[in-house]
Amino acid sequence: MNIGLTLGGLTLGGVALFLGQLNATTAIPGTDGDGGLAAGPNVIVGAIPDVSRYQPATVNGVEYAAYAIGTTSCNIGTTQLQWQPMPAVNHPVIPQNMYRWKGGRFEQIGMSWVKHGFCALQGTLCGACIPAGSGCPTVLGVGCSDPYSSSLNGSQGDLKSRRGVNAATGGFGSNYTDPSSSEPSSLKERIRVARTDLNPAQNAGAQYWAEGQYIHPEDAASANDNDNCSYRKFTVGSTWSTTQGYPLTLSGATIQMQPAINAWKTVEPSVEIREYQVQGDGLFVVAYNTSDNGNGTWHYEYAVFNMNSDRSGGSFSVPAPPGVNVTNIGFSAPLYHSGDQNAGAAGYNQNTAWSSGRSADAVNWTTTPFSQDSTANAIRWSTLYNFRFDADQPPQVVVATLGLFKPVTASSTVTSVSISAKGPTAPAPSNPADLNDDGVVDGADLALLLAAWGSASGDINGDNVTDGSDLGLLLAAWDA
Repeated sequence: MNIGLTLGGLTLGGVALFLGQLNATTAIPGTDGDGGLAAGPNVIVGAIPDVSRYQPATVNGVEYAAYAIGTTSCNIGTTQLQWQPMPAVNHPVIPQNMYRWKGGRFEQIGMSWVKHGFCALQGTLCGACIPAGSGCPTVLGVGCSDPYSSSLNGSQGDLKSRRGVNAATGGFGSNYTDPSSSEPSSLKERIRVARTDLNPAQNAGAQYWAEGQYIHPEDAASANDNDNCSYRKFTVGSTWSTTQGYPLTLSGATIQMQPAINAWKTVEPSVEIREYQVQGDGLFVVAYNTSDNGNGTWHYEYAVFNMNSDRSGGSFSVPAPPGVNVTNIGFSAPLYHSGDQNAGAAGYNQNTAWSSGRSADAVNWTTTPFSQDSTANAIRWSTLYNFRFDADQPPQVVVATLGLFKPVTASSTVTSVSISAKGPTAPAPSNPADLNDDGVVDGADLALLLAAWGSASGDINGDNVTDGSDLGLLLAAWDA
């Protein structure tokens, strides 16, 4: 990714912004400060200006609200971007997501299908624009912006399943068939959020964010595809409407060129965030936090966001040495919908929870392997999955492992990603004279030492032989 750009080109003060968007903030993680524009085309979300809401409905006993957010794109690159409508494949697709922080957990609570772009106005949201034409041409000019309102992004005619998109290359098919669904029409394909995830009475102290992203084949080919997410905070009104759900109010600036997972650290400064580029594929962003439960245990919380990896995530593992007591192992993930969650060629078996457990030296989560089910629930692009547990040992720096779901390719031969994170330390060693490890040095330990005389199995002082020196140490530690 090349995101070293002139900050002045993104200054929004004094600019007449589209659709009531008053300001935006550009935060650029990892920039090298070279001050130059990104080479080639580079599309970002310049603003999230508005929200539309639709009639709630119930699916499988759960009441859901449906929303769409507006996304104003900007081409901050040095060349034009094609914006040709379907069935042409040289245009952007636009996923929309929603997230909630509550009680130390940052989770994705809603996701849409992808909006397919069809033409581009030539605005000036992100600075000076060199128009690609008049009206709404099928090209976005250099420096130009293009507003897609929330009502446009929520219009179902150009919303298509995410499954047809390779986010690492920006490519997608022109004639793929969307999975069918008999779900309520007001919910289909839009951002779907359970009422309980928004209800203010059930989410005291919660904070919320909306996120937009652009995926474009030319942008990916120019290696400018890791700055395509932006997010903005919103609040939830207290009154539920049977025709529109809860009202949502956008607040503050649009945080440009960052995924919403970065908002977790703004709420909890102790959160650590890491980026991992998979060879020949896409980007994962991993965030984690640890906290003292105050009862002799610590909580370990992890969030893994797949920004644009086609190979996806299929397993996650955190070291936990022998002797560490692990409890409350947990997992959460956003729900696919509108037919995408269906197993088989028409969709994904996408909403099956991952299996989890404690091995001898780690806490592990895994989905069904690709070799057994290519439609299994994986951390696919533009989704965030959560992993958590409690342990009776404090944190230390460890190397966690994110296993990739799809098989290796000619350009991407790695099978996993090593992640610097925090995990539990090994327990302090027990009293070496307590040979049976029952918490006290007594006759039982003496009997074990005498039985091991001359061998290494009763050794206390570390010289690999059980002898008089070890006997002296054992007697000195009697009843300890």
